[in-house]
Amino acid sequence: MAEVKLTKLNKSYDGGKTFVLKNIDLLIKDGEFTAFVGPSGCGKSTLLRMICGLEEISSGDLELEGTRVNDMPPNERRVGMVFQSYALYPHMTVRENMAFGLKLAKMSKDEINQRVEEAARSLQLTHLLDRKPKAMSGGQRQRVAIGRSIVQEPRLFLFDEPLSNLDVALRVQMRQELARLHNRLQTTSIYVTHDQVEAMTLADRIVVLSPLAEGAETNLEQVGAPLELYHNPCNLFVASFIGSPKMNFFSASLLETGEEQSRVKLDCGTELTVFNNTSSAKVGDKVTLGIRPQDVLNHEEECGAGNCITGTIETIERLGNESFIYLKHPDIQEAFIVRVEDSRRREPESAFRVGVPAENCHLFNEAGQAYPRTRSPRFD
Repeated sequence: MAEVKLTKLNKSYDGGKTFVLKNIDLLIKDGEFTAFVGPSGCGKSTLLRMICGLEEISSGDLELEGTRVNDMPPNERRVGMVFQSYALYPHMTVRENMAFGLKLAKMSKDEINQRVEEAARSLQLTHLLDRKPKAMSGGQRQRVAIGRSIVQEPRLFLFDEPLSNLDVALRVQMRQELARLHNRLQTTSIYVTHDQVEAMTLADRIVVLSPLAEGAETNLEQVGAPLELYHNPCNLFVASFIGSPKMNFFSASLLETGEEQSRVKLDCGTELTVFNNTSSAKVGDKVTLGIRPQDVLNHEEECGAGNCITGTIETIERLGNESFIYLKHPDIQEAFIVRVEDSRRREPESAFRVGVPAENCHLFNEAGQAYPRTRSPRFD
């Protein structure tokens, strides 16, 4: 296992004029499973390749187990890399693919066989050892690629979107297998993905990266446990990226400020109470109200005369045990999404009134930074 420490890590081009990654400070503990998430172009794969040694570090320090490895070649870092493409040798069997790196290292035949057999057993590949890649499914090939890394006994596993080429069912299966593998091996792992569901279900901690904005000091937005990021996003970017479907956002202004609760007025005139500490703001400040589709009261009779928002039904996605209703609302550019569990029939273009519990609301200032929630759910 290995502790990974990044200190003011930068990646730039054009002599330092164009930054892809800027001022990345991060500590990944021994045995931790960490996921890098963010939209395309945020630098998550570049950061992974810098840790592996496949990409040059422009400035800053990278330490593995307390040793600075900026200038250390990849083969000396003892890291195992699993790519998006399986990169298997088509003319070799599974056994030969997994053993190839060990043969190059001139390891004894007995040691090679032992490592290959153990890795194959842990990945349920024993019955496929004499099969070639073309005779296997995508999930089996990806397990072989992971096995090829396991036999090297690396101190750090690096996964670069390893499941993105698989269909939905296989992705779910492979997520479970990766989780079981990590629980068994307890090797420090870094996992790059654009799929936040993978990150939420696999990772001990999530690192959210954004494309570097002009004048920004860093593109590392937030680091934390999955539920911490879900319940307490530090800004609008994280709030919009974590959670599926994404959070609903409404334009509003502050009517009353306070340390425990506040009052806001949507641009359309609706007034709502929220449990957020806005003592640092003043009345009249522009804010953004956020509420997740899962956090609204979705039965009209439950709403009463309290915190309510009314929209107009556009479309309905019926998924069996639940449905998502897409509403039009004057203060939201995209659809206002509401999750409901009942299967009652509703007509498009009809009004739909939902409750907005004050304890479920998120509030962000004009710069996009979150006001602290005062009744946020607890998480471990």
